[in-house]
Amino acid sequence: MKQIGARRVGAVTAALVLGLVTAAPPASAANPAGVASVGSAEFTKAGTRVTVAPLAPCAVDGTTSNSSEAVSRAGVRFGAGTSSCTTAVVDPDNGTTTTTSEAVGSDFELSALVSAGGPRLRVARWKITCLGGESGTNAGWAADGLQGFTGLPEQIAPNHVHEVKAGDGTVLATATFGETTVPSPNDGSIAMAMLHLRFTEASAITGDVVLGATACAPTP
Repeated sequence: MKQIGARRVGAVTAALVLGLVTAAPPASAANPAGVASVGSAEFTKAGTRVTVAPLAPCAVDGTTSNSSEAVSRAGVRFGAGTSSCTTAVVDPDNGTTTTTSEAVGSDFELSALVSAGGPRLRVARWKITCLGGESGTNAGWAADGLQGFTGLPEQIAPNHVHEVKAGDGTVLATATFGETTVPSPNDGSIAMAMLHLRFTEASAITGDVVLGATACAPTP
C-alpha cells in the first residue's frame, strides 16, 4: 500500500511544500533503477516551438552526477540545477544495496501565460528525491518561494491539480504537484514529477513543462 503525505507552511509567495510517496516491492520493475533530471519543456506558442531537453539527467547505471546552467527560452526559464544518482552497499556479504536519485534546482519561471492574462509562475527552490531499497521505494519533494499559484490548499493531496487561471477565471493551464506514477500491477517502482504544467486550449499554447523528475525501482 502506498502512503502519501504533504503539507504547506507559510504563504504561497514563500511556501514550503513537502510530499512523500512509498511503494512496496516486488520483482522486475517498470521504472528504471534510478534516474533524475532538473526538468524539461516542449510547447508551441504563436507558431514558435520551445524545446528544453531534459536538464542534467543522471542514472544509477549511467552518468551518476550532472549539472546544468540556467536556461532561458521564450516563455520559460530554468535556473541552475544539479542531479545525483548513487548506489550504496548496505550489506556486502549479501550484496544488498540502496539507491538515491535526486535533482535540485532554483529560480524557475514560466512567463508564457502572461500575454494571455495569466500569472507569472515562479518556484525559488525545489528538490525531488527517489530512494530504492530491497523492500521497496519512496519518493519525496520539497519546494519554496512559490509565486503565482493562487489558492493552493494548506494540505497538498497526492497528484494535486491546481488550475492556473487568467484574471477573468479562464483556465489557461493545470499544474500537477508531486505527480506520481506507480505501475499496475504495483511492482514497487515509482516515477514522480515535482511539478507538471499542461497548457489548455484556452491559452493558445500546446505542450507542457516539467520541473524536477525522478524514478526508481527496488534494488535486486
